[in-house]
Amino acid sequence: MVCSDESPMMQADFLDGAMPDPIDLDLDFATPARFVNREMSWLGFNWRVLEEAENPRVPLLERLRFLSISATNLDEFFTVRVAGLRELVHEGNNAPSIDGRTPTEQLLVINEDARALMVRQQTVLETLRAEMSDAGIKILQGSDLEPGDTAYLDSVFLDNVFPVLSPLAIDPAHPFPFLPNEGFALALQLERLKDKKPLFALLPVPAQIDRFVRLPGDDCVRFLPLEELLLLFVGRLYPGHKMKGSCAFKLLRDSDLELEDEAEDLVREFETALKRRRRGEVVRLKISSDAPTPLKRLVMDELRVGDDAVVEVSGLIGIADLGELVLDDRPDLLWPAFTPRIPERVQDHDGDMFAAIQQKDMLLHHPYETFDMVIRFLQQAARDPDVVAIKQTLYRTSKRSPIVEALCEAAEDGKSVTALVELKARFDEAANIRQSRRLERSGAHVVYGFLNYKTHAKISTVVRREGEKLVTYTHFGTGNYHPITARIYTDLSLFTCDSKLGRDATKVFNYLSGYAQPDALENLSIAPLDLKSTLLELIAAEVAHAKAGKPATIWAKMNSLIEEDVIDALYAASQAGVKISLVVRGICGLRPGVKGLSENIRVKSIVGRFLEHSRIVCFGNGHDLPSKKARVYISSADWMGRNLNRRVETLVEITNNTVKAQIVSQIMAANLHDVAQSWVMSGDGAFTRAPIPEDTFAFNCHRFFMENPSLSGRGSAGASDVPRLTHTDD
Repeated sequence: MVCSDESPMMQADFLDGAMPDPIDLDLDFATPARFVNREMSWLGFNWRVLEEAENPRVPLLERLRFLSISATNLDEFFTVRVAGLRELVHEGNNAPSIDGRTPTEQLLVINEDARALMVRQQTVLETLRAEMSDAGIKILQGSDLEPGDTAYLDSVFLDNVFPVLSPLAIDPAHPFPFLPNEGFALALQLERLKDKKPLFALLPVPAQIDRFVRLPGDDCVRFLPLEELLLLFVGRLYPGHKMKGSCAFKLLRDSDLELEDEAEDLVREFETALKRRRRGEVVRLKISSDAPTPLKRLVMDELRVGDDAVVEVSGLIGIADLGELVLDDRPDLLWPAFTPRIPERVQDHDGDMFAAIQQKDMLLHHPYETFDMVIRFLQQAARDPDVVAIKQTLYRTSKRSPIVEALCEAAEDGKSVTALVELKARFDEAANIRQSRRLERSGAHVVYGFLNYKTHAKISTVVRREGEKLVTYTHFGTGNYHPITARIYTDLSLFTCDSKLGRDATKVFNYLSGYAQPDALENLSIAPLDLKSTLLELIAAEVAHAKAGKPATIWAKMNSLIEEDVIDALYAASQAGVKISLVVRGICGLRPGVKGLSENIRVKSIVGRFLEHSRIVCFGNGHDLPSKKARVYISSADWMGRNLNRRVETLVEITNNTVKAQIVSQIMAANLHDVAQSWVMSGDGAFTRAPIPEDTFAFNCHRFFMENPSLSGRGSAGASDVPRLTHTDD
């Protein structure tokens, strides 16, 4: 291995730091060994999330939040990805993954790494508990209670817990009950006092109640886990019995959906499939490490779980619930408050979105610019008498969505409203079914796209009568129309009244509603038709520039990179001399910086206060980046097989000079320049974070964006007004 002379911090700076020296790997590049395994790469991302829970630069309760997120992520990984691999094994399907591993081989390495991750989560929790205790927040066990606590907890139990409990005996007359995915329960081993008759019982821990009970106190905030409260009052549930033993357990079920190939009524089919999901096979059982053997065997046998799916937990089961303890009333332990900005241009036009967009294209960077502007765009359209039609895709949105409210209002006002509702948005299927029913009742046209493709594109069009003509205003997004996640996901919103993009968007809606395959798209590529081929052509164009002796550069940002043809195209580009810098938050199947394969590719992941979610790609087009001559795109698609081949996605070319400058010289440049939140990937698949010496300035792209408004949203800014890449330091 050859080591670069640059400092680790400079290696993380992809904007000013040099391309690192390549490493030698003993691999046959003609085999699948040139790729990194998808599942192990995802687990690596979740390790990075957990590392943020150990980062002393992060406020204490935000570290607790990162710990909670890492547990939630891991649970979902098992209910979907691991469940899918187990199903392949059961079916005898030995189809290899991108890196050549069979499903059985993948399950073995996943199991080992995931178990290590869970052990680490418990270690991190113990560290955080100690620091929280020092800060006046305590997570108690039953043995930690003070004498005066019992009376208060007795009242909490009787008034707020007892009415929703369902204690269940387990015997021939009372078979083991069904527990849904993420079901959490106590298994009890009891003995009747009068005749010592044994009794096994199950006490589901109700998910409808907060997991942690807050106790009164002035000096310290104290919390008791709900399961500890239940154990404290078992005698109220089983009078005349004494407890001989107990354990807690939580199960995860296969939560992937299967649909019939030909579904006459897609909504009804999804409603049926959602019921089947609840009864999926158990893929993981977490159980107390000190569980009495009879109870452990009872739970495993009744749930039909083998040893390979059981994880004994020494500590708190259900770490995901710790998010409840991120207290708003302790701002000293949270990130400093941040209020998203309203773009100056919108304020210049007194809040009129149409007037602001008429002036010129506008790109908003969420959450730094408020997502309320997207909502305002649709609300204004719903109430504007000159608006005649609205079309909207809905992949994920909130429970009481202001987007859906606006669409319903517009339909009830007599406007033509078409809503493409994607029923296959994983874990949001039931919510989307409810939204579609509501839209239909309001008079909107609701369509569901394709059975075999998910519609993941984020598009709105508003057709407005202006004088003698109709003008189409279009919104393209990289994220979901979800006001809640928009507070923490970094995404882009392009607003334009460019007629070419308006025509392109209309053709996409016609494709979704009427299967009319679009032709002659002007500034747009869509998957599964031509998005992938467009990317490959653009990469090939950079190769041609390199071979002609011109500068050849690619900058890209995405959540995941795993599509084989795209990775091979990037390898070929690197070997031709194209300089490639990638910001990949999560899964990365590409091996960067490997001699003979990818000397000119570097990859980093940014994990911090906000969740990186925007997808961007910039091609130098014969010039060094940043350049006004670059070809610049935003997209709804990650570079994965599912996105490029099995989903409806968009790739939008940016032509407005100010928006291009904003993306290249502000957004991408700041991400590449980031050091504070960056992990750099090695060719062996590992990510390492540069140590930052105390009292050393480390550029943080999230901090920069919080302090500097987006260029195209400025009232009087031009493309030359890009702010310097710096920010205040604590």
